[in-house]
Amino acid sequence: MSLLTPREQELVSLGAAMGSNCISCIEHHIPKSRTVGLTDPQISEAIRLADNVRQVPARKTLVTAVDLLSESTPAVQAHQPCCG
Repeated sequence: MSLLTPREQELVSLGAAMGSNCISCIEHHIPKSRTVGLTDPQISEAIRLADNVRQVPARKTLVTAVDLLSESTPAVQAHQPCCG
C-alpha cells in the first residue's frame, strides 16, 4: 500500500521522467496523470518545475566547461577525457 495518492504518484513520475529525459515515460505519464484527475495546467506546472530543477545542474555544467576552456593552465590542458 502506497502512502502517496495516485495523483501524487503521477506528479513524482512526471518529475522523474523529465529528470531522466525519457520521452516514452512522458508519453505514458501525461495521459495517466489525466486519468487520476490532474488537470493540464497542473501537469504543465509539474513539468515546468521539473525542467527548472534539471536545468540547474545543466547550467552549472555549462559554466564549468566554459570556465575550463577559458583557462590556460597546464593541468587543464593535460587532463585526459573521462569518456572518450
